[in-house]
Parts: sequence; structure tokens; C-alpha cells
Amino acid sequence: MTITLLSTAGELHARARTGRRAVVMTMGALHEGHATLIRTARTIAGPDGEVVVTVFVNPLQFGEGEDLDRYPRTLDADVKLAGQSGADVVFAPAVDEVYPGGEPQVRITAGPMGERLEGAFRPGHFDGMLTVVAKLLHLTRPDVALYGQKDAQQLALIRRMVRDLNFGVEIVGVPTVREEDGLALSSRNRYLSPAERRTALALSGALFAGQDRHAAQEALRARAREVPATRARAEALSAIGESRAAADAHAVATAVPGGPAAVRAAARQVLDEAARLDPPLVLDYLALVDPSDFTEIGDDFTGEAVLAVAARVGTTRLIDNVPLTFGTFGAAS
Repeated sequence: MTITLLSTAGELHARARTGRRAVVMTMGALHEGHATLIRTARTIAGPDGEVVVTVFVNPLQFGEGEDLDRYPRTLDADVKLAGQSGADVVFAPAVDEVYPGGEPQVRITAGPMGERLEGAFRPGHFDGMLTVVAKLLHLTRPDVALYGQKDAQQLALIRRMVRDLNFGVEIVGVPTVREEDGLALSSRNRYLSPAERRTALALSGALFAGQDRHAAQEALRARAREVPATRARAEALSAIGESRAAADAHAVATAVPGGPAAVRAAARQVLDEAARLDPPLVLDYLALVDPSDFTEIGDDFTGEAVLAVAARVGTTRLIDNVPLTFGTFGAAS
């Protein structure tokens, strides 16, 4: 596919539009996770639509001591991957195109949700992120914009901004793409040494442990509720040789702690073990939250939740998450 590289909004606005425009926002250093976003955008836009990939390293969302200067810039490779994945345009504006008057005095504020988890460890990050997303939505004028679910809190805040401020754009979340060993794809993975990478696998390992514990717990709850707790139930189970298994299932399903507490405990065990590795994993947070506001859920919570983790290995900071659903007597979503 022929792809066009543009650097100004004027050039982008001058393009004829016949179908839906789908935008994928990136900071460059594209990888298979971005490629998945672009391919999804291509499907949504259709053959008559247009897929625009933005490449812009936003200085507003990097805090003091973070890796703005060393963040990888690989525009030629990014354009190639974007084209191979189905994009029509790469929009790679300079800083003064996005912020023509210097750093903007008026910015989007993320509010209370933006002060939790990532926001607590990276003050001001989400204000900068939302400001540039709002700017790029205005500059690219899409019908739909796609973001990865790996950055779950970011995605939730973008959805909230679009809803609260009446942006006329559809927001689509795309599931996290992982490498074969389970590590979530990230431009920062390239910073990890082989030993650091082995330690970093504890992030996804912890999430999978929590996910597995949740799935088993929900299955046991469903099994325990299949037959009323009566003598007839016991006799029926005994008749098929499952009395002990059923008793175990019922005990586990009704045990305390259970539910969210058990999920947290399973994930925490993996992270605690990784903290003793060489090099160690240094945990920023492990959280099990309501995705509507990113507050911790209680043990009686039902509905969709996000199990999220952030940690440092060496000088590299990584985040990851998995979605879960409580109270449906099914496996994790």
C-alpha cells in the first residue's frame, strides 16, 4: 500500500475524504502492538475509508527524570510498518506544529481519576496526555480513534474526556498484544537486558496468576450453586462419586478471603518472588480497580474490573493489566 508522510495539519486537511477516517495515535517506535491497532483501524475504516497514524513524542507527558530524551525515534521504520499494516497516512508533526505558541497555558485536566495509580507515580502525566490527545483529535478530525488496552487508565481517561467534553469521535479499545513469553509489547522492552527481561516476566506472570485464580474461583462458585445445599444434593453427588470434590468446591468458593482478595493475593505472591530475583523487580503498584474510576474494588464487587501492575526493572518502568469480570460465574473476560 502506498503511504503518505505528512507533517502539517494543513496538508492533512487538504486530503479528500470519502469514507470514515480512523486514527491511531502513537509516539513512534512502532511494534506489533501498534500494527494490530492499525490493522483494526483498517477494518473499521473499510476500503473506502482512511487510516491515519500519528507519530508524535509528546513532551507534556514526560515528567522530571523520565525518558523523553532517550525515547526512540525511528520514523523511517515507523512509516514502513504503518504502510505494511494498512495505513494511508503517517502524520508526524513537529513540536511547534502541535504547540505553536510553546507549551500551552490552557490544558486538559484529568481530574481525580488521573491522580490515581499511574497519576500518583507520574504527576501531571495524564494532564499532558489528554491535552495532546485533544489536540490531535482536533488536528486529525477522525470519526474513530483506536487505543491499546495495555494503557488501561489512559484509555479510560480518554473515553471520559470524549464523553464529558462532547468530542464527536468514537473511541475503540484494542486488546493488549503480547510476545510469546507473555510480556506485553512496549517500545520500552528494548531497554531490557536478557536478565532484566527474565525478571520483567513477573508482571504478566502475576496478572495471569490472578486471572487463573479468579477463573477457578468463579468456576467453583458456579459448581457449588448448581444444586441446592440439601440432603438430596449430597446424595446425588455421592452417587456419582463427587461428594469430596463438591465439598472442596463449596469450601473454596465460600472461603474468606475470596473474590478480589484472593486474586490480589495470587498476583502478589508472584511479585514478591520477583522482588528477590537478580536483578529485582521493584513494584510501584498492584491494583484491582473499577475501570469507570480506577478506585480499588471491594470484596462484594460485581461487574467488570481491571487487575493492573506497574514496576521497574533496572532503569525501565513497565505497566500491564488484564480485565476480569466478577459475579458472572464464568472465567475472566
